[in-house]
Amino acid sequence: MSESSQVGGIEQSPFFAEWSRRVTRRLNRSDIPESGIIILTALIVGVGAGLGAVVFRRLIQWITHLSFTSIAGFLDPISPFQYILIPAVGGLIVGVLIYKFAQEAKGHGVPEVMEAVALRGGRIRPRVALVKALASSICIGTGGSVGREGPIAQIGSALGSTVGQLLNLSDERVRNLVACGAAGGIAATFNAPIAGSLFALEVILGQFHATYFGAVVVSSVTADVIAQYFEGNLRAFIVPVYSLVSPWELLFYAIMGVIAALAAVLFSRSLYASEDLFDKLHLPEYIKPALGGALLGVLGILTYKSGDVPRIFGVGYESITESLSNNFTIQITFALLLIKMLATLLTLGSGGSGGVFAPSLFMGAMLGATFGQVVNLLFPEITAPPGAYALVGMAAFFGGAAHAPVTAILILFEMTGDYQIILPLMLATVVSTFISRIISRDSIYTLKLTRRGVHLEQGQDIDVMQGVQVKEIMTTDTDYVLPDAPLSSLAEVFDQTHHHGLPVCDKDGNLVAIVTIQDLEKAISGPGLENRVVMDIATKEDLQVTYPEESVWEALRRLSIRDVGRLPVLESRDSRRLVGIIRRYDIVRAYKIGIINRSHHQYKSEILKLGKLDDATFLHLLIPENAEVHGKRVKDITLPDECLIVSVQRGRRQHVVHGNTVIHAGDRITVFTNEDSSPAVRERLTALQQVEEKQDPQVS
Repeated sequence: MSESSQVGGIEQSPFFAEWSRRVTRRLNRSDIPESGIIILTALIVGVGAGLGAVVFRRLIQWITHLSFTSIAGFLDPISPFQYILIPAVGGLIVGVLIYKFAQEAKGHGVPEVMEAVALRGGRIRPRVALVKALASSICIGTGGSVGREGPIAQIGSALGSTVGQLLNLSDERVRNLVACGAAGGIAATFNAPIAGSLFALEVILGQFHATYFGAVVVSSVTADVIAQYFEGNLRAFIVPVYSLVSPWELLFYAIMGVIAALAAVLFSRSLYASEDLFDKLHLPEYIKPALGGALLGVLGILTYKSGDVPRIFGVGYESITESLSNNFTIQITFALLLIKMLATLLTLGSGGSGGVFAPSLFMGAMLGATFGQVVNLLFPEITAPPGAYALVGMAAFFGGAAHAPVTAILILFEMTGDYQIILPLMLATVVSTFISRIISRDSIYTLKLTRRGVHLEQGQDIDVMQGVQVKEIMTTDTDYVLPDAPLSSLAEVFDQTHHHGLPVCDKDGNLVAIVTIQDLEKAISGPGLENRVVMDIATKEDLQVTYPEESVWEALRRLSIRDVGRLPVLESRDSRRLVGIIRRYDIVRAYKIGIINRSHHQYKSEILKLGKLDDATFLHLLIPENAEVHGKRVKDITLPDECLIVSVQRGRRQHVVHGNTVIHAGDRITVFTNEDSSPAVRERLTALQQVEEKQDPQVS
């Protein structure tokens, strides 16, 4: 038997597996109602998210002080080049952390949480919380132009997912706790419990549901209380009191909402164009964040500074506060808008770790301040100071980027404490969100998932193919030809394999080209066939490939774009080694797997719901090799009275059990029994045959 076991999808030691089972049994046997368990787990996640946010913020502060006070002071002799070295070294550390331990920690984090909620029942690897906290704090602390909200949402979500998995909760309850973790993280980070709750419902889950709302609010408020205990009741920004000067101003705010929408869509699309650009660089993945950090440092040296530190470094809240207080000229605000966008593209596009919320607020403030100075210059009698437009611009830009107007409006209220400018704020944010949705169906969060082939509608996946990975359906026993093979032997290979196209690989198995039967037919019609080799006719440039971890939906999209019949599967993005191939008939098999996966999720959900009955439990047992029950019919197996073998999973197929069902080694059996009988059931079904049993006594 294995020394570890799976509980809720988490690989655990026997100690933690047994501890998890005991806690689950006590909860099931207790008189606590279901609503009580929901609130209790939400409280636990809220406390964890609050403490996590406090630790995360202090870790950022410590790394920032270390980088730009201690280390920068030591590097004064090479000034100003320390502002290139520090972000570059920080990017290198971030790259190693992400690509060696948890690649989900790359980027701004929220799309990964949304994908887990929609496709994996909210299940997130526990290590993601630790890696994301370290990677993002180092990225921000060494100057990365990113925010705190994405990381803390992912950290809190990973914590909530871990609690749900340890307690063997259903997919619905795990998703609930993921939302609780995200809400708690946002609330504790920005002192905004209402906005944190709505962020989780509006962005993470994509829907408002009574089942989720109460638990999310409890977790959000709990996390905020924990954070205030350690950090105090602090506002993110100190804002002068602004109000609507004239009703005519609403027209200007609406126009600014349109401009904010255009800028937000530009930022969203540029962000992923930047990722594509860095992906094309033939460098190890962990080196790219270091390159992005170095380029960010060059940009920082050439632009405005606050004290001795470039204003585009880090989250930038100090510069936002100055724009809200009308301390910048129009030239500075417009320049900072463009430079901050470029800095964020370099940081996240190269593979850094951090959120897009703070950069969105920064760019929105600078956009609003610029627009406000223009209208204040043209219409001084009927317009508020530029700082009012900067405040509204923050919400309008984020609303346009995230397609989350309610969150944008409320989070600005809670972060600033200013309710005097509510009409312009609501108008500009709603206009921005409306226009951005017309231009782009995807938000800055869902666009990342759409590029992976994951399409969400109200927080749910809309294609069964999105949950199937390339590695599940690819053919690994792949035929290929060598580059220097003569065309005569290529014709023989096509004749023997009946393929219409083949990969061309070098002696180390690295893909170098693709050759098709059409290429060969063209060559046959030309002169000098006997002196030509495969590489003379093969396609070598702009090859369409896929990778084992990608979704089949994305592979199918690439097949259709080029109208090709095959797609080579490479080991990883930084490797050319061929590990398999996908052909059109594999896609049909993928649909079957996708439908089976979905039915398995539904089956598992119903099993977990039934397992909540008093004194009842479901055992999931793997029948070992040489088991006593191997080859026996269910009706011939002696089991305690109060138990029932419900189903047998054999390979990918789930079978409903009847008396004549034969049990085989390797079967995964689900047994419904009471707690007292479960040890005897486990022992009976997994017991091994005795060594002296040489033959079946019934055989004579």
